[in-house]
Amino acid sequence: MQKKVSFHTLGCKLNFSETSTIAREFTAKGFSRVNFGEDADVVVLNTCTVTGTADKKCRQAIKKAKKTSPNAFIAVTGCYAQAEADKIAEIPGVDVVLGMNEKFNLFQHIENFKKKEHAVVYSCETSDIENFDAAFSSGDRTRSFLKVQDGCDYPCTYCTIPSVRGKSRSGTVAEIIRQANEIAEKGFKEIILTGVNIGDFGKGTDETFFDLVKALDKINGIERYRISSIEPNLITDEIIEFTVKSNKFLPHFHIPLQSGSDKILKLMKRRYNTELFRSKIERINELISDVFLGIDVIVGFPGETDVDFMNTYQFLESLNISFLHVFSYSVRPGTPAEMMSGKVSAKEIKRRSNLLHQLSDRKHKVFYERFIGTEHKVLFEGAKHQNSMFGFTENYIKVEFPYNENLVNKIVDFQITGINEKGHAEGLIK
Repeated sequence: MQKKVSFHTLGCKLNFSETSTIAREFTAKGFSRVNFGEDADVVVLNTCTVTGTADKKCRQAIKKAKKTSPNAFIAVTGCYAQAEADKIAEIPGVDVVLGMNEKFNLFQHIENFKKKEHAVVYSCETSDIENFDAAFSSGDRTRSFLKVQDGCDYPCTYCTIPSVRGKSRSGTVAEIIRQANEIAEKGFKEIILTGVNIGDFGKGTDETFFDLVKALDKINGIERYRISSIEPNLITDEIIEFTVKSNKFLPHFHIPLQSGSDKILKLMKRRYNTELFRSKIERINELISDVFLGIDVIVGFPGETDVDFMNTYQFLESLNISFLHVFSYSVRPGTPAEMMSGKVSAKEIKRRSNLLHQLSDRKHKVFYERFIGTEHKVLFEGAKHQNSMFGFTENYIKVEFPYNENLVNKIVDFQITGINEKGHAEGLIK
């Protein structure tokens, strides 16, 4: 009888690319994949630890796996597994905990997937993290997340990523190109480049992220690329200018700011100030008039006063940006920020977060409305939501359209005629 496996991924796009790669090995070895929450013989959880909420969700997922698949072999990997291996190993039902260096080696350690009396822990020391394991997602046949870099050398005071993912490292341009060609052969039209700090690509190989961008642009079969997240100090003019000229690299940037207060940026040990950030945003807008700019910001960092927050709010309000990803500061054990004074109350963090979400909603609405009456190329996805399907323009406007199977994984000319009550663009296929 064919064994069943389910997967559950928490956290970033990088985790999704890695889960998908692990899943392909199970499929190749004869397993049938089922949805998480269904009865399975093996459950693999790829975890996150970027916030306290992420940690809690990981523990809840383990308990859900035990409840829905009481006899399943449960394997836990990912950032939370790297950070808290011993704690996870003590949770009833867990059979194996795999550190970052071992997350793709499950079959090397486990032969029969029989339940264990005590969980086994493999390679969860930070010093063990040295490999770059290529990965890409393949669950959605429209877009694929391609891992191009891992780890981080930035000692931001609030972040545990360097300790759970190790030092910055990447494959060579040639290795990433081989992965991208494999994605193209599977019929994907769009690739999202992902990593922890992708602008740092090429450390130790005498290559640069720009070298990778130029090489990817030449691949046949892939029609669109998005850069998932890149540090403002690593967005070079040559990358911005190449995006203008390229028919494949889309007018869409996701850039972390974290704070609009130079005082707080120094406390965070970020590698730029607001002046540099503004200059990058203005340069991008100057060269790419229709660009979508998503910005990360953290509220409630220790020492953030009302004045610091208002500096952040006013700074963001003054920028020509499209959307805010707002994160509430969460204490991470072992980070320098844990010991900093000036803690902000949960109530005040919530208030500040709400204000920034409202600002984001206004900017997002204004961005969408700018393009009513304009034509774009939309790549439609396969999922059916009641009688609708969704797609995205080059500049990341989400389009809703009556479901049509013939449009799945197709790039079509589309005229935006309005914005519906759900905030999605509507229109006509030209």
